[in-house]
Amino acid sequence: MRIALVQLAYGDDEPFAARVERVAALVAEQSGHDLVVLPELWGATGFGYSRWADEAQPLDGAWVAAMADAARTASVTLHAGSFVERLPGPGADGHDLANTSVVFRADGSVLATYRKVHRFGFGAGEPRLMEAGEDVVVVDLPAGGSSTVRAGLSTCYDLRFPEIYRRQVDAGAELFVVPAAWPAARVAHWTLLGQARAIENQCVVVQCNTAGTHAGTVMGGGSQVVAATGEVLAQAPALDPSSAGECVLSVDVDLSATTAYREAFPVLADRRL
Repeated sequence: MRIALVQLAYGDDEPFAARVERVAALVAEQSGHDLVVLPELWGATGFGYSRWADEAQPLDGAWVAAMADAARTASVTLHAGSFVERLPGPGADGHDLANTSVVFRADGSVLATYRKVHRFGFGAGEPRLMEAGEDVVVVDLPAGGSSTVRAGLSTCYDLRFPEIYRRQVDAGAELFVVPAAWPAARVAHWTLLGQARAIENQCVVVQCNTAGTHAGTVMGGGSQVVAATGEVLAQAPALDPSSAGECVLSVDVDLSATTAYREAFPVLADRRL
């Protein structure tokens, strides 16, 4: 399975519409990959809370249409990271925004959506402005030729909560896709937690982070693909404030190795809780 992680870098001075146009063009260049992955909240930015309401869109809005066109142009399955979704009405917490991921088929149709379950901000940011997702989402992704792989969807802060990944494994997941807006201050956690989720679940972990500076917060980069053994197959550099950090990480993943490893070291069968 050939995967492209598009680690975007940008600052608050780049207009939303211009960034969408630029990112759509980057995705369109990734033909030949089975899966292309973008970061979390790359349009409104992960820490630009004051912009979220103005840049929110419904699922049938211009952002989704642009990403659908990009997937169709490149003829790839596209996990478009996430965007600030304008919900049809307030949810249980009284908010009408959500941090929503959309996965597109190669023909541009929507394959799956996922609303972030664990909201980051300790009472500010996402908990104050966004509804929490409630669903664990696992989807079959094309994996080259006629094969597919069962993939679990999560976003950024979810990575700190192993329970969601156990539930995805119980639903058949062999691969986790994790877009993020993870800051440089804690990027070592990002790297380590990705390896931990891979090892404890014997799953491939695909992590796509952002670079640049969002609302004064320096982002961490360090996008990576981790094998089910915990081996880091490919990794973009973790960043310091002087780094630009935008790159495309193209990785070939042997999914049969996950099956072989699970058979040779059947730790999941020994679970008792």
